[in-house]
Amino acid sequence: MEKLEVKHLTHHFGFTEILRDINFTLHKGEILSIVGPSGGGKTTLLHLCSGLLDVQEGEVTNSFKSSSFAFQEGRLLPWKNVLDNIAIGLLARGEKKTAAIEKSKAIALKFGLEEEDFEKFPKDLSGGMKQRVSFARALVVKPSLLFLDEPFSALDIGLKKELQTHLIEISQKENISILFITHDMMEAIRLSDEILLLKADPGHIVKKFSFDLPQNERDDAFVYEQSVKILQDKDIIETFELNSLELK
Repeated sequence: MEKLEVKHLTHHFGFTEILRDINFTLHKGEILSIVGPSGGGKTTLLHLCSGLLDVQEGEVTNSFKSSSFAFQEGRLLPWKNVLDNIAIGLLARGEKKTAAIEKSKAIALKFGLEEEDFEKFPKDLSGGMKQRVSFARALVVKPSLLFLDEPFSALDIGLKKELQTHLIEISQKENISILFITHDMMEAIRLSDEILLLKADPGHIVKKFSFDLPQNERDDAFVYEQSVKILQDKDIIETFELNSLELK
């Protein structure tokens, strides 16, 4: 069975300890989110899990057959148009250009892009369109495991919900596992089977929250109800320093 297993993971940048004794397992078909305040080590943890950073202490074992990554910003190649940006992963693994472009067209349309957008370059795209292209590029290769680094944070509410719905549909249809980081609790509740709460200085996991209701059955009422409940948790209050936000 494919899985990502993290054991006793600790990481330093110079003399500063960023992460301490991180342990969790992501199984096939699961969506796991890591929430915590900015600067708490979430992105570092994601980079270690995805192989973008070398593990210093502890273990990260990834038995998934393939993986891809979508970042907070689009990170599109400015000299390539929309279709060529989406197809780059397919071409890199040896697919023929014609087949790669056809697959790229199909997923671009699925993510709300129009045919008239296909020949546009990144400079001609809005921020939301760039994120559509970024998601299409990550998913067109049909990864077993998808890493997401706060990919919805710069999007408006409507587009955020639309892309999240697309992500849920594709993950369920293709049985994709997802590991993503966010500071948005409602986003984590909407998408995750399990949420890990990462407290800072150094980053360490202090609590886990699990949900049994399938993602496609979680309406706004469910998300709001669970958000209210979780935001009253003492570890959430301490981790996000919510007490300091109370009006005097």
